[in-house]
Amino acid sequence: MSEPRVYAPRASQSPGEPRDFAAELNPEQLAAATHGDGPLLIVAGAGTGKTRTLVYRVAHLIERGVRPERILLLTFTRRAAQEMLARAERLAGARSGRVHGGTFHATAHRLLRVYGPAAGLAKDFSIIDQGDAEDLMGLSRAALGYAQKKSRFPKKETLHHVYSRHVNTGIAIEDIIAAEYPQFLDYREDLTRIYADYTSRKEERNLVDYDDLLLFWAGMLESDADLGKRVSGLYDHVLVDEYQDTNLLQARILLGMARDHRNLTVVGDDAQSIYAFRGATIRNILDFPRQFAGARVVTLERNYRSTQPILDVTNTLIARARERYSKTLRTERSGGEAPWLVAARDESAQTRFVVDRILELHESGTSLREIAVLFRAGYMSADLEIELTNRKIPFEKWGGLKFLEAAHVKDVLAFLRILENPRDEVSWYRVLLLLPGIGDATARAAVNAMAQMAWTSSAFGRFTPPARARAAHGALVTLLDELRSGADLEGRTLSAEIGHVRRLYDDILRERYDRPEPRLADLDQLEVIAAGFPSRAVFLSALALEPPSSTQDLAGPGDRERDVLVLSTAHSAKGREWDAVFLIWAVDGFFPSSRALRSDEETEEERRLMYVALTRARNDLAVVYPLNAYHSRRGADYSMDQLSRFIDRGVREKMQRVATGEEAVETVTAAAGRQLIDLRALMRGKFRTP
Repeated sequence: MSEPRVYAPRASQSPGEPRDFAAELNPEQLAAATHGDGPLLIVAGAGTGKTRTLVYRVAHLIERGVRPERILLLTFTRRAAQEMLARAERLAGARSGRVHGGTFHATAHRLLRVYGPAAGLAKDFSIIDQGDAEDLMGLSRAALGYAQKKSRFPKKETLHHVYSRHVNTGIAIEDIIAAEYPQFLDYREDLTRIYADYTSRKEERNLVDYDDLLLFWAGMLESDADLGKRVSGLYDHVLVDEYQDTNLLQARILLGMARDHRNLTVVGDDAQSIYAFRGATIRNILDFPRQFAGARVVTLERNYRSTQPILDVTNTLIARARERYSKTLRTERSGGEAPWLVAARDESAQTRFVVDRILELHESGTSLREIAVLFRAGYMSADLEIELTNRKIPFEKWGGLKFLEAAHVKDVLAFLRILENPRDEVSWYRVLLLLPGIGDATARAAVNAMAQMAWTSSAFGRFTPPARARAAHGALVTLLDELRSGADLEGRTLSAEIGHVRRLYDDILRERYDRPEPRLADLDQLEVIAAGFPSRAVFLSALALEPPSSTQDLAGPGDRERDVLVLSTAHSAKGREWDAVFLIWAVDGFFPSSRALRSDEETEEERRLMYVALTRARNDLAVVYPLNAYHSRRGADYSMDQLSRFIDRGVREKMQRVATGEEAVETVTAAAGRQLIDLRALMRGKFRTP
């Protein structure tokens, strides 16, 4: 037998061995990563390695002696924080595992559990998600008599939207109503009454909503000097990812956290600020140098994602923005053809082109999962989805109903929430409505009765239900008593608690839905996932702080590596990239949305949104638009479409024009602005005298 081959492991650097940052980063990344103390703004263009730069900055701070636990890394998703910290650990060793990282809301939650009691917030508060907050707002609306108003009155979703926008942006309530809901201007004082009642209900029931998490964090920093110093003094350096997506409340928090040491590093791209509808403001990143005097600004322009022809198009498109940080992305990649600008006769022709081209790319070696079709709004892919199904091309669509928004999932979680917090009025209301014979009025009466009995554990059992609901009421009383006592539960695990709830709930589900199997499968998965959490409180907080889109978001990657085409809105595509990208419906009124044309600010955000969509492509990019539309979306059966105003002459000159059929050639050429004939000259010639 021959001697075994010796496999030499890769040489690794010990945690104490300094890294050669200059050899691993480009000059701009190096300047940002090794910046000393003081405020730093990293303007990172699309695909320029912002995550790498931020990770190396964390490693550099640790290497120069900053204690890891004195570093706070704030991101917008839990997954982003985990990825950055894992990469930092590979660079700086196990010490970086002590860096505090997470989302704004998760960090606020952690700080409030520790320091909230010193500010009058009970430590055992429960977090309610947006849906529950809307329901609680609805209870306030009804309790004050506004549900019975004969004239139209804002619904609970509208009330919550105005409230949340006011809290996060600081915009006056009347200004929000005037801009978005002018028909409700006369109800300004009524809204204030509802918001006061909503606030009282949260306090009485020890509930905290998403907006409270940030508002209370800011309150601890700003309202009490000693407490503010204790909280801000936890960290010597604060680093923030995706700074262009922050709102004014988050900017206030960062000002408070860095008020003494001023060691604030933010990274972002003003050209990718696309979440104004969530309260984000581009002003935070544009005004950073003025808010933090002496701030250093480092711009990353070397792109590692796209070919130069794609960058030529996107650079030209964003150069039209009214206010921005000047940057021109460049790459060292060679080759690549100019992006396609494809004119199709109508929506059907647009769909046929996209599907045919996808198959062509796939047959030439591009996997389906490396191809994406993007659009401004979810409804724009309807025709495409039908054709993909007919052609048996597998796809997944990003968007639609979120996992935690599904009624059956919310039902089961409601049982857990009332066990965790017996004062959770919204969850009690939801559970009561599951019982036969109990409607809105009876459910409200039961909740009020329990409130009068101070939400004691026996309060629900003492409530007298209607005759039809007595059997279900008795079963629920027994269930809750068993869950509180731990009877018949193996080891009292959370998974066992959910299984116990399902003894009652699964029969309700089967009665309510004609096809219960997919919903039962969701609950099976929820039960499995719950087994990975140490307690009910941790599980409910995790779900509330970062709601998953599906069970796979909690369970792990699973089958995400399946070879399926991605259909996505431009918003959902942010932060992703593919070998080939198609942008469809590049038509005025669709992209930009007609609703966004009411103000210059919204139109500019639409330009940035298109920029985000186009910069997702690595190798192939096609922008597609129909010349004619047969539909009723804009109030007519037929319309002639105009190419998006963002694809102007300068942008078109960087693209190669493609028509999908002979009948489209003349029309598309005319639409591009090229003069083929002089119609006025023809008329003059017709009547020219000899």
